Amino acid sequence: MTSTFNPKPAKLSQWDALSLESLRQYGWTDDELIRRVLADSLPNDESKFRFDYAQLVNLAREQGELFSQAVKLGYQVKYSTLRGIESWLLLALNREAELHADPGREAVTVSLTEAEAARLASILSFGWSIAPQDETPEGGGSALYRVAPIERGPVIE
Repeated sequence: MTSTFNPKPAKLSQWDALSLESLRQYGWTDDELIRRVLADSLPNDESKFRFDYAQLVNLAREQGELFSQAVKLGYQVKYSTLRGIESWLLLALNREAELHADPGREAVTVSLTEAEAARLASILSFGWSIAPQDETPEGGGSALYRVAPIERGPVIE
């Protein structure tokens, strides 16, 4: 009998995850990305986010194994927010999402492939759900997905 070790995903703050995804856009290999972050040899971010990568550099230097695992094997966000999910979709998947901020009906809707939906589901923090809103077209096309906080029952006092 063989067994494989599947470590729990590295946990990153939402901001560290967004910073990491912004650096992935440069097309560096995982090892090159890790090397550049450790050396603090990073470009100035001119995007609307204006990332200052100092926090990511500190994370890589102080928790190198966690950072390396996040880059190479993936991560989970410690605490996801609506706007953070919307930003992650733009940075990681280049997908524009629609934000719904009505109290009690908060959600993000976005068109994703099944693979993109699986990737998003893997990074969401506890307390979030992702569900298709229509059927995925034949041939692996995109479908509309809704990302929302998991509904909880009424608070009992």
